[in-house]
Amino acid sequence: MQRLDVTIDHNSGFCFGVVYAIQMAEDLLQEQGYLYCLGDIVHNDEEVERLQKQGLQIINHQQLRELKGEAVLIRAHGEPPETYQTALQNNLTLIDASCPVVLKLQNRIKTSFDKKERIFIYGKHGHAEVLGLLGQTNNEAVVFENLDELLQHELPPEITLYSQTTKSTDSFYTIKSALENRGFMVNANDTICRQVSNRDKDLRKFASKFNKIVFVSGTKSSNGKVLYQVCKNTNEHTYFISKVEELQHAWFKPGDTVGICGATSTPMWLMEQVRDALLAYEL
Repeated sequence: MQRLDVTIDHNSGFCFGVVYAIQMAEDLLQEQGYLYCLGDIVHNDEEVERLQKQGLQIINHQQLRELKGEAVLIRAHGEPPETYQTALQNNLTLIDASCPVVLKLQNRIKTSFDKKERIFIYGKHGHAEVLGLLGQTNNEAVVFENLDELLQHELPPEITLYSQTTKSTDSFYTIKSALENRGFMVNANDTICRQVSNRDKDLRKFASKFNKIVFVSGTKSSNGKVLYQVCKNTNEHTYFISKVEELQHAWFKPGDTVGICGATSTPMWLMEQVRDALLAYEL
């Protein structure tokens, strides 16, 4: 009988913005027993469920408009100005856990918009952070997910370029160069979070050290999908799971070394549960 050799990537797990939001939620839940949160506090169902058991109540924007005189947590992704206007009208207390990197980006986009610059945002359509960024421009900025999509638009000679904070820096600068090579003047604003964007390089090193990789992430996490693919491209024996019950005994054989890693929205406690389950395997 052999057991697996299992290692957790301690660079994986929550980024500081998510840590801040969850700590704030836990403190308030301990004080008052319940708390409203606008949207999933993090894109991980297991972590959301853990906090819901403590009294966290997830609401959407429609429910926010119907709520009066309560406290509501704003998650790390940030919110558009309309959310703050609704709070004023409904006598709501907003507990703002917006990530400082996101707030800085919102302010810079608002400044560009006030200067009447033509703003293009490299990001995912419909993502909570991107909706907050669009709100700074009265929803007039153009969001695009890749260069081909951007080039379908009629572009002005001068382009003000921004990015969702969790995008790849390499992709951002590739887009900038491609536009400049086509003759556009590009005012590129790099506000990408390095704690997040550097993870792909770290994960390539981590994934190359093991026979098998178990990547743990919520299915809603954009960052998780990207980082899983980074691992998969480095180590073909990479498996995606969102909870311990999705592990399959057949993936492993005696003597395997196994690395466990995850997204910026993956809690460490969940990766530790996966480790413990793997260590219990008898092969």
